[in-house]
Amino acid sequence: MLSSTARRGAAVLLSAAVLTTLSACGAAPDPQQPGGAASGDAKGRTQPGAATSAADLGGMEALVAAAEKEGQLNVIALPPDWANYGEMIKAFQAKYPKIKVGSENPDATSADEIAAVKSRKGQKRAPDVLDLGIAFARSGAAENIFASYKVTAWDKIPGSQKDADARWYNDYGGYVSIGCDAAKILNCPQTFADLLKPEYKGKVALNGNPTKSGSAFGGVYAAALANKGSFADIQPGIDFFGQLRKSGNFIPVESTPATVEKGETPISIDWDYLNAGYAEQFKGKGVDWKVSVPSDGVYAQYYSQAINKDAPNPAAARLWMEFLYSAEGQNIWLKGHARPVLLPVMAADGTADKDAVTKLPQVQGTPNFPASTELDKAKATLAEKWDKALS
Repeated sequence: MLSSTARRGAAVLLSAAVLTTLSACGAAPDPQQPGGAASGDAKGRTQPGAATSAADLGGMEALVAAAEKEGQLNVIALPPDWANYGEMIKAFQAKYPKIKVGSENPDATSADEIAAVKSRKGQKRAPDVLDLGIAFARSGAAENIFASYKVTAWDKIPGSQKDADARWYNDYGGYVSIGCDAAKILNCPQTFADLLKPEYKGKVALNGNPTKSGSAFGGVYAAALANKGSFADIQPGIDFFGQLRKSGNFIPVESTPATVEKGETPISIDWDYLNAGYAEQFKGKGVDWKVSVPSDGVYAQYYSQAINKDAPNPAAARLWMEFLYSAEGQNIWLKGHARPVLLPVMAADGTADKDAVTKLPQVQGTPNFPASTELDKAKATLAEKWDKALS
């Protein structure tokens, strides 16, 4: 993956059954802009910025035509090799060559995405769509900055994985895992308990700061579960990393593809789809990257999609969502070792990429689902205590 030091806020868990079947000054909004306040034209037709489904615009052909007329899609915080987003963007552009995708700040955090929506309100360079940790998706919906839009596959998305008002819905996810360079580490750790061993001094890293990064947040949450904590109590996870830091095992270097390739972070706690990507990316380059999902801290998380309510390219934003939740888009995430939210349905109807399914990292144990209040509490606890624990 590209540097994912910034990725994202905490999100909803995956079911273990899914395994086999399964990230400038503003101006007032211009109602004449596509994403402005006007809901219809002089003939009473729904404008793209007010459409809550493709049917509102007259169907998919009309949506495509409207998006091609805009000719632009602004995305943010999408590293090309994070869950295979590079292929996702290329495939979208190949399918809709009249729409240019502008990808800004690939390593941005969910917080950065929300800030960009707010600060650029009414501007043509504002993000059209967002890929967010669930905590940020929920807070953004509460702040009324997302559009309500039901993709064609809306009814196939489980109720627990979407906002009832269609302001966000989960997209892809994975499990917290431990990646290890077996070319440099004699015995790769398999559990959080293993990470405390003296042999790993100066070798353990997280993918970012857990107060800003969803993958790092997941690592601390998983460590809490491995140390008699719970979704209501992340403190044992914070204490665990404090202990790792005190022992010298945990290093304050945010793991990235570059640090992995250079051997600076030979052990990295990260999403399984990112670690699995490293294994492929560095094969034959002197890095023997192994991936294990720790049985003592099984934690999985989805990220979520949302549309900026004031998107400068609202039709393209909605078309992008339709693409992501099509079998083609879902399989692109699956090829990136992520578990798309529609995988159970696709496995049942035969549209899932079977070869990609067999390459998903293996998992033992069944994760549970944290409530939104528990996620909010964990996020607040980390913000208050993380830096002190590592000082």
